[in-house]
Amino acid sequence: MSYAQVRAVALVGMVGQVVVVESDVAKGLPSLVLTGLPDAALSQARDRVRAAVVNSGEAWPQRRLTVNLLPAHLPKHGSSFDLAIAASLLAAAGVIPAEPLREAVLIGELGLDGAVRPVRGVLPAVVAAMREGLRYAVVPVANAAEAALVPGIVVQATDTLLRFIDFLRCDGPLLDPPSVALPAPPDGPDLADVLGQDRGRRAVELAAAGGHNLALFGPPGAGKSMLAQRLPGLLPPLSDEEALEVTAVHSLVGALPPECPLIRRPPFQAPHHTASVAAMVGGGHGIGRPGALTRAHNGVLFLDEAPEFSVAALEALRQPLEEGVVRISRSRAEREYPARIQLVLAANPCPCARPGGDQYCDCSPWVRRRYLSRLSGPLLDRIDLQVKLTPARPAAVLGAEAGESSAAVAARVATARAAAAERWNATNAGVPARTLRDARFRLAREATAPLAKDLDRGLISARGHNRVLRVAWTMSDLDGRAFPDLNDVCEALDLRRGTR
Repeated sequence: MSYAQVRAVALVGMVGQVVVVESDVAKGLPSLVLTGLPDAALSQARDRVRAAVVNSGEAWPQRRLTVNLLPAHLPKHGSSFDLAIAASLLAAAGVIPAEPLREAVLIGELGLDGAVRPVRGVLPAVVAAMREGLRYAVVPVANAAEAALVPGIVVQATDTLLRFIDFLRCDGPLLDPPSVALPAPPDGPDLADVLGQDRGRRAVELAAAGGHNLALFGPPGAGKSMLAQRLPGLLPPLSDEEALEVTAVHSLVGALPPECPLIRRPPFQAPHHTASVAAMVGGGHGIGRPGALTRAHNGVLFLDEAPEFSVAALEALRQPLEEGVVRISRSRAEREYPARIQLVLAANPCPCARPGGDQYCDCSPWVRRRYLSRLSGPLLDRIDLQVKLTPARPAAVLGAEAGESSAAVAARVATARAAAAERWNATNAGVPARTLRDARFRLAREATAPLAKDLDRGLISARGHNRVLRVAWTMSDLDGRAFPDLNDVCEALDLRRGTR
């Protein structure tokens, strides 16, 4: 046989597309031509595959070899096609049978010694193969645990090209995915460690219960970072669908822990303030890679010292906060990555940031305004809770006061989220504005009078109006009430005013 084809997967953003790897063995000068828009890493597969085949004890076909990747117009990148290219060539040369490969997808990078090495993005690749109706997937051993998370497809693993060849010749079995017991998520930092700061604790609980964005302003040592780091511990575990999405993201960026193939805890990302726009939202040379926004999908993105970030990086957050996705456009392609996050900002009141608050500050009012103005109005308009913290009281620092633990607060958060999900099948932060205006959920005019007054005076935008209502609903859910009242709206409005 001089022609054979097998299947691999190309990733376009987070979406996989099955690719047919076809090979032709013809008479002519010995050569290997690879077509189908391969990138540099894939073009170098010619030498990797040749060395892997020879070092696995097989003869390299001394013919004119042509490998084509269909569809040819789709750019392919990475080294995950190596195993499929080797199998296609050997099947076309008659070295191995081609029939067992018809319903299988092959994923893996080949080492020069014939070892099958792990690659990124195996989970979304196997999901794409399952949706295309393929019955089997052969992956590297190191990726087998995450591939086995996909239902509806049989996953087997191989550690070497020789083992795969022997399996096709019925000379030996492939490896089953390891049975990895999913460990319980480790306990994060406890909210009880935060001394005092009742207002900050209240804001963090509201953010967790409703999925709201949060901004914390205050001097150093006020507890801004401590509160933000404890927010993920108040959130409920990810659902099965959310866990697969988060795991697929971490698989794509190569950050999936080998001992924990399924991520159940909401992720927490805290990039340094020197992060570029590409590091924040994704991008880079060639195809766009996911950034911190996508790695925080279904979790928390924390920007400490937020005014120190570049203005371009901060402003790039505005559209993803509204739409829940990041679109990276390039001249040749566009990539779309998920980015449903809770944004938490922390900022000092001024550049000098002296401990003790405003009385020790040397900055002029103009310098203070200029510093905080790096957080633009449109960005802050998307922040539901904007809280000004003051230094903790001496009694709290000396241990006379003890706050609730994360476990106690998380129980209330879970109850409030369940109430919101039962009411409109979403978190309060995610409910559409038209639903808030529905007659069934419209609040009484007396309850929204302060909010209407601020809207009429131009102190709040229409977006802000809706976000205040969403926070008020979260307050009523935490208290176990059916509808928000005037006190809820007033408190939500006060928490939104921030430093004004």
